[in-house]
Amino acid sequence: MTDAARHERFEAAYRELYAPICGYTLRRVREPEDAAEVIAETFATLWRRFDRCPQGDELRPWLFGVARRVIANQRRGERRRSALGERLIENLDRDVFETADSAQESSSLARAFASLSESDRELLSLVAWEGLTREELAVAFGTSRAVVRLRLHRASKRLHAALPPTQVRFTGGQEHEWT
Repeated sequence: MTDAARHERFEAAYRELYAPICGYTLRRVREPEDAAEVIAETFATLWRRFDRCPQGDELRPWLFGVARRVIANQRRGERRRSALGERLIENLDRDVFETADSAQESSSLARAFASLSESDRELLSLVAWEGLTREELAVAFGTSRAVVRLRLHRASKRLHAALPPTQVRFTGGQEHEWT
């Protein structure tokens, strides 16, 4: 393949996948500068591995997997750099931080979602926000569809268990208070 053809194929992939990767990244990274770094590193990886990466329908979930690993690497680096800061925060009054957090997590679904492990939140987010199928999740996580199906089932059960019990039940078309 000529350099011009490779460059053209890469540009087409970039145009198609830039918005989904940006959305994915911006929902997971707090600082815009950090998000920009993740996006740049994700597409730099795509460029470096373009001749060896999956093509067609598998390219999109593969790139989500790349972005996921770039974010994980960035988070590990942040944790290493901020170990002293975390120790200092532990000594501060937690009530100040809990008040700010509770305002952001007002709904019971948001609280239940936040109570899940990071891997469960990531898996459910890829399905709900990014619209990935089980097959695409398998590519993104580098595992089999059976493993994805099992992890998705377990994550959904944990989310359901973290939700408060329903206050209304339906029987025979009638609505009744649940006490």
